[in-house]
Amino acid sequence: MTAFQTILFTIVGVAVGSFLNVCIDRLPLQKSLVSPPSHCDVCGRRLSFADLVPLLSYLWLLGRCRYCDARIPLRVPLVELLTGVVFFLSFWYFGLTARFGVTAFWCCVFIVVMFIDWEHKLILNRVTYPMAVLALALLAFDSLSPGLLLPGGLSFLPSGKPAILSGVIGGAAGFAFFLLVFLITPRGMGMGDVKLAGLIGLVAGWPMTIVALLIGILLGGVLAIVLLGLRLKGRKDPIPYGTILAIGPIITLFWGMDIFRWYQGFFGFSLI
Repeated sequence: MTAFQTILFTIVGVAVGSFLNVCIDRLPLQKSLVSPPSHCDVCGRRLSFADLVPLLSYLWLLGRCRYCDARIPLRVPLVELLTGVVFFLSFWYFGLTARFGVTAFWCCVFIVVMFIDWEHKLILNRVTYPMAVLALALLAFDSLSPGLLLPGGLSFLPSGKPAILSGVIGGAAGFAFFLLVFLITPRGMGMGDVKLAGLIGLVAGWPMTIVALLIGILLGGVLAIVLLGLRLKGRKDPIPYGTILAIGPIITLFWGMDIFRWYQGFFGFSLI
């Protein structure tokens, strides 16, 4: 691993973040991701190459459209920066391997889910369904070469058990638990959150599903307390829970194993 490669893939991640912004803008509106070309949502002017350089264009234009001076959402550079960070971490931890690509990809998926839910209060079936199918396909492929692609719960599987078993157990557990919560308190979350929990389980595997969902639950509780404490939200106001839930698998893909082992050691029990 060289400094040049690390910087290169971080820059690639920032560039990918620019595409994720297109996904976040267009998927909720059921628009094509490739047509029309990038343009200002306020004045409709097509953006030039100079307007589309990730991060730098935002800084150079001081966060405003070159043509109509409309404010560019802060989300745009934030997504680009966050994607650069996850590409950096993926390459730092896994090097130029298949696991690097798969980890970076799933982080990108959850970043898209995170910001769409924050802005639109939606978790789209057109994201969760195809990604669930892809997760199963990757798990099936990884069953042929255990540990090649997928981190997380695979290391906990008994010898000879296929990788897909880890993902299916994790997906079923995540889906079933959140479905139970939804049935008990239907106003507390939507079915989108339930489906997202199932996808998280497929990606994280068992028992990393526990870590991923527990992180989301804890962060969601903290966010609710902060928003209520600052009076930014009322008790009956909806909170985009999918946004917080999507943070869990990102953290788990990098540090889930360490968190789980610490948890086991601290409480002195095993789920395996």
